[in-house]
Amino acid sequence: MFWKLTALSSSSPVGLKFSLSDNHRVSWFRVESVLDKENFTLEELLDEEEIIQECKALNSRLINFLRDRAQVEQLLQYIIEEPQEDADSKRTFKFPFVACEIFTCEIDVILKTLVEEEELMNLLFSFLEPNRPHSALLAGYFSKVVVCLMLRKTIPLMNYVKAHQDVFKQLVDLIGITSIMEVLVRLVGADDHLYPNSLDVMQWLADSNLLEMIVDKLNTSNPPEVHANAAETLCSITRNAPSPLATKLSSPSFVARIFGHALEDSHSKSALVHSLSVCISLLDPKRSTPSPVMYSFRSQHVYESPINVDPDTVGAMLPKLGELLMLLNVSSNENILPTTYGQLRPPLGKHRLKIVEFLAVLLKTGNEAAEKELMSSGTIHRVLDLFFEYSYNNALHHHVESIIYSCLESKRNVVVDHLLLDCNLIEKILQTEKNPTLSGVLNQPTLPTSGRQAPRAGYFGHLTRISNKLIQLGNSDNRIQTRLQENNEWSEWQTTVLQERNIVENVYRWACGYGIILSGQTYMTRLEFLHAKAIDLLYLRTL
Repeated sequence: MFWKLTALSSSSPVGLKFSLSDNHRVSWFRVESVLDKENFTLEELLDEEEIIQECKALNSRLINFLRDRAQVEQLLQYIIEEPQEDADSKRTFKFPFVACEIFTCEIDVILKTLVEEEELMNLLFSFLEPNRPHSALLAGYFSKVVVCLMLRKTIPLMNYVKAHQDVFKQLVDLIGITSIMEVLVRLVGADDHLYPNSLDVMQWLADSNLLEMIVDKLNTSNPPEVHANAAETLCSITRNAPSPLATKLSSPSFVARIFGHALEDSHSKSALVHSLSVCISLLDPKRSTPSPVMYSFRSQHVYESPINVDPDTVGAMLPKLGELLMLLNVSSNENILPTTYGQLRPPLGKHRLKIVEFLAVLLKTGNEAAEKELMSSGTIHRVLDLFFEYSYNNALHHHVESIIYSCLESKRNVVVDHLLLDCNLIEKILQTEKNPTLSGVLNQPTLPTSGRQAPRAGYFGHLTRISNKLIQLGNSDNRIQTRLQENNEWSEWQTTVLQERNIVENVYRWACGYGIILSGQTYMTRLEFLHAKAIDLLYLRTL
């Protein structure tokens, strides 16, 4: 190795030569000094700071000692057993950490001792027993060891799990612990290329009741962290499609079960939000992680192509759609949220934002039955009203903008006419241009601070893009062109206001370099960007 070459050694200030391998020699001597003792203990080795370095260096004497069954068992006990209350810091923190690191050094003979002894495997997975404490610290160590076995001892591990299927239930019961959830995500095949016979393994998992148990964790009786981790596990399955598990999850029976949990009566909307995240991922597996309020300008894919999805999956979502749409009504909500610009009476809420996101993804599928349901129920009209009612909710504006594009690009004339005529989109755009400041109407949920000048509404960047999209599509679509020409004010507004605004917002003409390009099409000044992000952060923190 290069660090053993004399030419690469460095000089100390007092003229002594030290090669780059001296540190290794020191660690070797310290570990060897323990191994040279007649009655040394495992604890003495674990207390040596250099033991992990020596394991990675494949110190044969050390590895031959650690591979012994008794030592592997003791290492496992440090990982799975909570220390006594009066235990010192080494027993509480250092020894469990070092024990975990020894296993994750992926030394074959040590892992072989573990997987070939069923009693040792039983000891490892006894951590999952319901009558034991499950601290986040030890859960993390347990997870790292199991994932290491999945990577390096896949077949023996899967054979053990097949023979002990109670492990499934125990893992799912602890899914609220993120480290345990990560084990489940690996188990259900998020990295199925690790399995030598991935199709057989995935089919076996699909034939088990694992999926049913995970979906049932979306029940409203469970806490939010369980909902979040169950949803993440299910979304990881959809992202791994096509697979037997993903096919089973997208079947009508499972979609109906997920919707059933979403619409269970509960004061907490966590089950609704995370169940819809799973439904969104079923419709669009490439969509990002199902965090209920995570929103980033970088994740705006406004001009996405239509999504190809199984019609049976969409059809299973439609029977309960009416109940879901009723939740968009804010009139019965009396919550008040003070903001920097006034008050929200009430705030939109995470669950309504997630519903609108779901509707945006649903419309992208181009499913005719879904379009009919959303038109007949007045949902498209309602979400368009929400766009203007919540003037500073950029995440909402993004999803509604996506809904508008899906309608405009629909192959069915009735959808385009519904948006432009029934929902009166063109007139709404022109009216907001006449009254650009925040309205003080009492029946609106967004109210400006009394006694101060009402601020300008925060959706004009979106309206500019929507207007440009209307013109762009109108050049190739006679339906849209006709609707634009029917409005006498549109032509004048387009030439006097919109064209000038497009010139001003064209960042490629700016010499100062303060323009920010978002999503490839959105243009903002840096000040507008920071203001929008500040509003987003306030919104996310107070939901």
